[in-house]
Amino acid sequence: MGTPLPFRLTLASGSRGRRWLLEKSGYTFDVQPANVDEPTDATHGSCRQYVAHVCWLKAAAVAPRVSDGVVLAADSVGWIDGRVIGKPDDAVDAKRILMTLTGRVHELWTGVCLWRVRDNVQVCWQERTLVHMREFGPGEMDAYIATNRWVGCSGAYAIEEENDPYLTLEEGSWSNVVGLPMESLERCLKMMQEPSTK
Repeated sequence: MGTPLPFRLTLASGSRGRRWLLEKSGYTFDVQPANVDEPTDATHGSCRQYVAHVCWLKAAAVAPRVSDGVVLAADSVGWIDGRVIGKPDDAVDAKRILMTLTGRVHELWTGVCLWRVRDNVQVCWQERTLVHMREFGPGEMDAYIATNRWVGCSGAYAIEEENDPYLTLEEGSWSNVVGLPMESLERCLKMMQEPSTK
């Protein structure tokens, strides 16, 4: 359970998964989606640099809108064959992405940025999880796409339970795949706590 924070926390994201993780951990927070244009490919062939850049852009967009506290921004993408696996444009694109991932292990990267508004101190980091997607049986992929769980999700999937029927963690954090690496987030939120003025 998250320790009560001595500052206002603002989540710079409209992600359902990130809100759910924070609520599940007992954090109180405001929501202000950043609504920034995200690049479609990684420069220098590095997914780590990609998520680091995008989450910082999100934090930088929201920090000027809030008067105090800490802004929390994150960006999660899949990575396979040296390319970013972005959010699908539509059901056809979702099927294309799933066909690329099915039966294979891919990387899921999340970049996180905490931005303390009062003095513009920033703590940023990136985490990687290895995820295996099992092969879909006849009709399973079309049935999955019909659920619309892929909408707005990098990799055309949303993992919300540790016993997901399609996805297995090979290495790393389950919460990282949902959208926030909660273990490291808790440590870094402690780093952002301002000294008492009493």
